[in-house]
Amino acid sequence: MSAVVTPIRSLTVVQLIPSMHSGGAERSALEIARALVQAGHRSVVISAGGRMVERLEAEGSEHITLDIGKKSLSTLGRLVALRRALRRIKPDIVHARSRLPAWMGWWAIKGMQPQPHFVTTVHGLNSPGRYSSILLRGERIVAVSQTLRDYVLSHYRWLEPSRVRVIPRGIDPDAFPYGHRPDDVWTRSFFAEFPNLAGAPLLTLPGRGTRLKGHHDAIHLVADLKRRGIDVRLLLLGAVEPGREAYAEELRELIRSLGLEQQIEMTPPRDDVRDIYAISALILQLSNKPESFGRTVVEALSLCRPVLGYAHGGVGELLAELYPAGRVAPGDRERLVERAAELLRVAPAISMLHNYRLGDMQQATLALYDEVMAG
Repeated sequence: MSAVVTPIRSLTVVQLIPSMHSGGAERSALEIARALVQAGHRSVVISAGGRMVERLEAEGSEHITLDIGKKSLSTLGRLVALRRALRRIKPDIVHARSRLPAWMGWWAIKGMQPQPHFVTTVHGLNSPGRYSSILLRGERIVAVSQTLRDYVLSHYRWLEPSRVRVIPRGIDPDAFPYGHRPDDVWTRSFFAEFPNLAGAPLLTLPGRGTRLKGHHDAIHLVADLKRRGIDVRLLLLGAVEPGREAYAEELRELIRSLGLEQQIEMTPPRDDVRDIYAISALILQLSNKPESFGRTVVEALSLCRPVLGYAHGGVGELLAELYPAGRVAPGDRERLVERAAELLRVAPAISMLHNYRLGDMQQATLALYDEVMAG
């Protein structure tokens, strides 16, 4: 359920992000944009564009297409355009969600009268240093998990703890209802599109086409289960992305080398994630580096689907709290296959979630904006 708050006065909030194609930071930008509009505020997102822009605009926000996230000297040439856009918009708050857009926004608001308030969100466990430190220059800094708050405070000793607020990402329980099952029309259509995924328990690993997400581990897990006589299917959901074709081909080559072409499928990001999770026997979260949160863990458990993941970072934090049976030490391939076999045989019961709700995240963020405006 989305937050609807009666505003003390109407605000104009600009969110800065590299793109609106896919990913947790992008979804958070979309969700906060929706909450701003519903609360009577003006919401603007500046990014290079992407598949989420259509929904963003349909929900009442404005989008300005400007590539402020590409790590190239050419990006600095867009600083004038960004400053011009911000002066035209006259925002009360500029909220940066990524490092390079944060630097661009920081420079762009210098000299503006009145100068917008600067808020940042730290979405990832970035390498500490000057480049990453821009995300800690906000008047208020949102950390998406306690793990992430502890991380930035341990690496930036000058940072005032009172400025760093934990606001976990949230999911809409109406969008991921407990015990949901897709209808027959969707199910037939899905397996007509991916006939290889029928006939055995489905494992789903959602994640962008990057090595960070653990696609190789998931593929080897299928091979290890096969050697134990356990037949499964695997969907690498969202692994096929523009600009990452070489990585996708690397995964296909690994699949071919292990003789798993009939058991594994790869797709671009899709909008029917809920139904895919609901038909899955296991949702995998195998990022090989600690992640800051792990929204897929909450989404899957909200649907009453078991999760198997590496117990580090925000994912480990969530699994320890919500589903301890799904934890495995990072990189422990033998234990991973043993735990997968156990969960496929008998998965422990999953209770209905009563926290990590989207409305809580939206309300907490809008309250943070009010706090910033109050000085």
